[in-house]
Amino acid sequence: MYELTVESRFDSAHNLRGYEGACESLHGHTYRVQVVYSGQELNELGMLIDFKNLKEELGRIVGHLDHRYLNELEEFSVKNPTAEHLAQYIFKRMRKALGVGITSATVWETPTSAATYRE
Repeated sequence: MYELTVESRFDSAHNLRGYEGACESLHGHTYRVQVVYSGQELNELGMLIDFKNLKEELGRIVGHLDHRYLNELEEFSVKNPTAEHLAQYIFKRMRKALGVGITSATVWETPTSAATYRE
């Protein structure tokens, strides 16, 4: 089994509706995102998938989130924009674009705290 990993970062603000504590107030993060693509077979060039394709798609998704107030996005109008929900959102968008090879998405909200989504 082969695994490829790409990373990106974005800056956004959010607040957690219904949360009792500091995170209920508007605040921001520099998020770090990691996406893993897995598979068994390499192509004729010896690649599982071109890193370029992974990076471009992740860039599109992160570009939609970058420098935004996440609560105002349709995707988070009901769901709180937690690290967990962000990981799920990124995973599902990547998988829709690149297929079942996408096996996980991890979102770091701080340098020491991350959430991972996989199916």
